[in-house]
Amino acid sequence: MLKRYKLKNYHFQLILYVSLLTIIGIFLIGSAKESVQDKQIFGFIVGLVIMLVVSLIDYSFLLKFPYFYYAAMIVLLAWVLTAGKTVGGATRWIIIAGIQFQPSELAKLAIIVYFAYFFSKYNEKLNTVKVLFSSFILIGIPLLMILKQPDLSTTIVTAFIFVALLFIAGLSYKIILSVLAVAVPSVILLLTYVVQLAQSTDEKIPYQLIRILAWLYPTDPRFSDKALQQQNSIMAIGSGQLWGKGLNNSEATSLKNAEFIIEPQTDFIFAVAGEELGFVGTATIIILLLLIVAECIYIGSRAKDLAGRLICCGIAALIGFQSFVNICVNTGLMPNTGIPLPFVSYGLTSIVSLYIGIGIVLNIGLQAKKY
Repeated sequence: MLKRYKLKNYHFQLILYVSLLTIIGIFLIGSAKESVQDKQIFGFIVGLVIMLVVSLIDYSFLLKFPYFYYAAMIVLLAWVLTAGKTVGGATRWIIIAGIQFQPSELAKLAIIVYFAYFFSKYNEKLNTVKVLFSSFILIGIPLLMILKQPDLSTTIVTAFIFVALLFIAGLSYKIILSVLAVAVPSVILLLTYVVQLAQSTDEKIPYQLIRILAWLYPTDPRFSDKALQQQNSIMAIGSGQLWGKGLNNSEATSLKNAEFIIEPQTDFIFAVAGEELGFVGTATIIILLLLIVAECIYIGSRAKDLAGRLICCGIAALIGFQSFVNICVNTGLMPNTGIPLPFVSYGLTSIVSLYIGIGIVLNIGLQAKKY
């Protein structure tokens, strides 16, 4: 389980990137909602310790228990649906021994590790109907359970992670082109349908479609209340200009201080960064996220086996896709959907699970293949 590693192979720069990003997040969280800042600091410390421990455990040993991870994930997601805690109309949390956490965050990590094992085991038969159908069934079960919470944003990001793993594992380009040939027209048809709904007087429009309509028509009186949060976020980011208004500022013109930004410590933490740290601060956050993703991909490219490469690219996909969705929502480039910004937003389950993932990536880097 434990091996002798060479210190020179330890990717300290990756630890530096995630630590700096988390520290920036802690300052932003303190400005957005000071009452939870101490909890985030605690999560940071716990995450660092767990990351360092996990980084010394041979990832090949961790891959010996894939079915346990998958089964535990299904049990926890089922627990959420049957006895979970409901907040704001969504049931996403469970409480064990007085500790509240969000299983869907851990599910992303479990899915990456499980499918790293699965695609490595069946790599030679990956493009067969049997293996592809089995993988779709296996990913479909947790995705449906997460969607039912409901948590559409996490469902979409998790689906993208799975697709990235499938692509890295060696999915045939013929299959990819066939899927795109169906997916692109389907998206166009969906958008056409949504635009037609905007002209309709039907009041029974599904909630998720209303969010898309609010994004497309933010000034329409029927949808303006749903678009207000996102519009406020855009104004907050723009008001920060180059250097921002400063952390914990007391300006009366601050949208955060006037409480025009809802959940500023989680889904809209990037808006707080834009207003208080300006373009320089938001650019720093984006650069650090890009460096983390690039480092994970680089370590994956030097992994000794396919499983290691899949885990690294899976963690990169998790951080990359989730960051992309969060920032696009905050800047109005995508419809409003709640999802945290990795390492920056408040959330103990999120930060600890991310640090566990980084710990596994670090161990893969310690066992890089020799050239």
